[in-house]
Amino acid sequence: MIAGIDRKPLTIGRLAREVGVNVETVRFYERQGILPKPPRSASGYRQFPANAKRRLKFIKRAQELGFSLSEIRELLALRVSRRGTSAEIRKRTEAKIVDIEGKIRSLDSMRKSLLKLVSSCGGCTPVSECPIPESLDSENG
Repeated sequence: MIAGIDRKPLTIGRLAREVGVNVETVRFYERQGILPKPPRSASGYRQFPANAKRRLKFIKRAQELGFSLSEIRELLALRVSRRGTSAEIRKRTEAKIVDIEGKIRSLDSMRKSLLKLVSSCGGCTPVSECPIPESLDSENG
């Protein structure tokens, strides 16, 4: 053990448990190529290197921040590239911010539309007289 870091290979179950994900999640990331397939023991168990834990945490955090698997793949490639620069990572992160801001505007617009629909319905009439389904049926909303 070096500076508190366990260098012993991790089984898939231990890796998943330590990062707080499901074993199937680890397998999925392997199939997607964003978590390298580890060597196997003589008995067939996956033997993940210690750095797989860091990489898996990176993947999960990037997903929490809205990055797609494709974008995460790019970030990981930049992270290990000798030619990659922080400017490239910053550019991708700024693009993600613009994407999220667009989604926020879209969600706000949907929220306003739904609030308008709710205010048009008193909730006391038969469904056949409710303006909400009628509005959803109309092409103009």
